[in-house]
Amino acid sequence: MVDVHVPPGPGAPTGLRVPDGELVEQFSHASGPGGQGVNTSDSRVQLSLDLATTTALDDVQRARVLSNLATKLSGTVLTISAEEHRSQLRNRAAARERLAETLRKAVMPDAVRRATRPTRGSQRRRLESKRRVSETKRNRRPPTSD
Repeated sequence: MVDVHVPPGPGAPTGLRVPDGELVEQFSHASGPGGQGVNTSDSRVQLSLDLATTTALDDVQRARVLSNLATKLSGTVLTISAEEHRSQLRNRAAARERLAETLRKAVMPDAVRRATRPTRGSQRRRLESKRRVSETKRNRRPPTSD
């Protein structure tokens, strides 16, 4: 196949290019439709990339990707699986697209949260709501015997 290209974006201003030689493809029997060839075709594709040794990432990007994808990794290897198509070729293309999208999202820096204050109107509405609830609960009480 061809190299995997990740378009430019936050965290990768020039984009990324994962060389085809760094990708490991494995094929296996996929569940689902297949007709007469259902028992013979190995159409599921598992695409693996070792993030610790890939030349596509610099050190900052590598650290960001390893931390963002920590739950999806086996060691430092990211594995993407595709089995939605009958054709092995289409599943190979789908796995590569999914890998590019996963890397694009993982290389993005986290958005900086800026602290804000509640507006005067929202504070007023909150306190008015609390007063209404308090009044409703006070009206539910049995009368006092004074």
